[in-house]
Amino acid sequence: MKVLAICGSPREGNTEWMLRKVLESAHAEGADTELMLLRDRDIKPCNGCMTCEVGPSGRPGTCVIKDDMESVLPKMLAADAFVFGTPVYFYMLSGCMKNFMDRTIPIWPLLKGRRAAGVAVAEDTIGRAVDNLKTYSDLLQLEWVGEVTALAREPGEVAGKSGVTEMLVGLGRKLVRGLETWCIP
Repeated sequence: MKVLAICGSPREGNTEWMLRKVLESAHAEGADTELMLLRDRDIKPCNGCMTCEVGPSGRPGTCVIKDDMESVLPKMLAADAFVFGTPVYFYMLSGCMKNFMDRTIPIWPLLKGRRAAGVAVAEDTIGRAVDNLKTYSDLLQLEWVGEVTALAREPGEVAGKSGVTEMLVGLGRKLVRGLETWCIP
């Protein structure tokens, strides 16, 4: 089983730390894990041409934009579960996470049935960030298994918050348990 964590933070900090804790737990449960840092990828914005959309349209499912999404999409297709992580900006998910989501149009119907979870960290309120992650997961028909949120102002602050590590470990376990019986080929 493969768990892919996707980090939508433009810097190293709380979101990445939270995802790493979920992945450590998933790995302890026997999963292969990978952390994808969107900030290290060249992912251009979707131009909305819809040439890439797969499905009954008969379109090829190949994006006309040539960038790092060409290597990201196969990783998503190979994963059994996802953990989406975002800092909260203006009470929503980060711009790089939204940009990434838009660029999954070529494969979105092919991800149906996989599992998903989310982590979000904000300075004062989570706002709609988790709702944004859930909406994306619903559209892809992923099984949402849960989320962990935290409030923090400074990078590294979440690590010192009481109970957060335990919640992240629990989320990793919940994400993986049962996957061994229905791994995506």
